[in-house]
This record gives sequence, C-alpha cells and structure tokens, in this order.
Amino acid sequence: MFVLSFLARRLLQGFVIIFLVMFLIFTLLRVVPGDPVRLMAGGMAPEALIEQIATQMGLRDPILVQFGRYAAHVVQGDFGQSFVRPADGAATGGAAFNDASRSERAEVLTLVAQTAPRTFQLALTAILMALLISLPLGVAGGLYPGRWPDRLALYLGSIFVSLPNFWLGIVLILLLSVKLAWLPAIGYQGFAWTILPAFVLAIEMAPFMIRTLTVSVAQVMQEYFIAAGPVRGLSRSRVVLRHGLKNASVPLLNLLGVQFSMLLGGVLVVEYIFDYPGLGLLTINAVLQRDFPLIQGIAIITSAAFVLINIAVDLLATTIDPRLDY
Repeated sequence: MFVLSFLARRLLQGFVIIFLVMFLIFTLLRVVPGDPVRLMAGGMAPEALIEQIATQMGLRDPILVQFGRYAAHVVQGDFGQSFVRPADGAATGGAAFNDASRSERAEVLTLVAQTAPRTFQLALTAILMALLISLPLGVAGGLYPGRWPDRLALYLGSIFVSLPNFWLGIVLILLLSVKLAWLPAIGYQGFAWTILPAFVLAIEMAPFMIRTLTVSVAQVMQEYFIAAGPVRGLSRSRVVLRHGLKNASVPLLNLLGVQFSMLLGGVLVVEYIFDYPGLGLLTINAVLQRDFPLIQGIAIITSAAFVLINIAVDLLATTIDPRLDY
C-alpha cells in the first residue's frame, strides 16, 4: 500500500515538474532575441519569405496558442520535427518548411534516441569510475576520523574539486591520446572512446562522493547498534560491512541519483571537448541553431528521466532503511 501511494504521489509531483519545465523552456525560447527562421532561411532571405515561413510554422501565433498546440502533440508522443536537421542525415540547412516537407525533417524523438544511449553509457561509466575512486577513500576516512585516511580523503577531494573539467580534458587528450597514443579521444567509434571523457567526469564527481561517504560512515559508526555489535559477538569487519556500510550508503545513493540524472541531462562541456556525440553535444548544436523543437524535446525527456531516476532511488533507499519517510 505504501508503494502505491508513494508512486502515485511522486508521479503526480513529477508530472507537475515536467509541465513547468516544458512551459518555462518553451516560453524562454520565444522571448529571447533572435529569429530561428532567419537562421533556417539564410541571412540574405527577403523579409517577406521569412514571414511566410514563420506563419506556416505557427511561430507568429501568441505564445499560449503555440504552447497549447505543442503540449497537445507531446501528450500524444509527438515531440515534433527538427527545424534544421533533415531525416536523411545530410548537412543541416534550410529547406521548404511547409506541411509537405515535414517527412523530410528529422523527428526529435529519433534524434534523442540516437544519442541518448551514448550519453547513458558515458554517465554509467563515469559513475562506476567515481565509485572505484571514492569508496576506498571515503570509507577509510569515515572509519578513521581525524587520522591519516581522513586527511588523505580530504586532500585528494580538494585537489579533484579544484581541477576544471575543460582543463583536465585537454591535458588528458594531449598526454594519453596525442603523446602516448593509449586511448582515442575525439568522436565515438566504440567503448574505448568513452573512457577519457568518463574519467574526466569521474574526477569531477569523486570529491562529493568522498565527502558524503566520509561524513556518513563516521556518523553511522557512532550509533548505538554499532557499539552493540561486539557485545553480540560480531567481528569488527562484519559490523562495518553488514551494518555500518549498509546504513551509510543511503546518502551516497541519493547523491548518485542526482549525479546520474544530471549526467543524462547532458554533460555539455565534456561532450563538446571530446566531440562525443551524445545528448550534451546535440543540445549545444541545437542551441546554436535555435532548433526550438529539439531543445524542448531534450529538456522534457531529460526532466522525465530525472523524475523517474529519483523515484527509483527513493524506493531503493526506503528498502535499505525502512525508517525513511518520503
């Protein structure tokens, strides 16, 4: 019964969040300076042609009318077609933008479906790398507060958080790709192209995981049930593994849910540096081209993913610690 009421409440909240994100993005795109029709038709196109295309596309209607029309299509699973990307994958550029040419333009869902798996792979690899770095440092720091493992975790976390991701990405490309030729860097032709950008993201996430683990483990190890473990005849290693780490994992789990959701939303800088063809690079290109439907579709889909991931994380957290109340 709790699960059903929890899901109903959180899904309703998630629907409100997605609707607000959709309305906010839709409105902001139409009030910022710049006309996407001018980019599509070319800078030398006459004003009469610009107005004709804009009217055909409904871009001169009131914003609320445009939003209502768009929302009605989204509810039906239609996120529209890209303004500038043809369905055949040819070079972007203007074309005829009447109803007859809609089949010639790429579907937003198709473009997202083509790039989302690569961003998902990048995000998952980055989180696994960050866990490999953070778990030993954070757990050791929490088990020995004030001693050298704790100071080591603090110093390394401070160093990691001070490294700009764009600088680290360029340095790793020059060192590991250009000079040593150990790993490929630019573009994507397989999993090997994911390692370097994933490592940059892992270094960016690791300080927060290390600190969360250090504080959480230190707090849990001071609880009464931990002190009662040796009295019950349990070894220290069993107390730490079975009781300490299990309860200390809840804050880390919540952090992982937020980090993973943000990564799926588009790691803009890292994907741009490595020319990694994921949602981040797709978003940057869509913004530069003022591709309204594509920007809106990415925002809605990533916000929906954010909601679903956090619901799953909260359910898992309550399974680990039934005392939690969401």
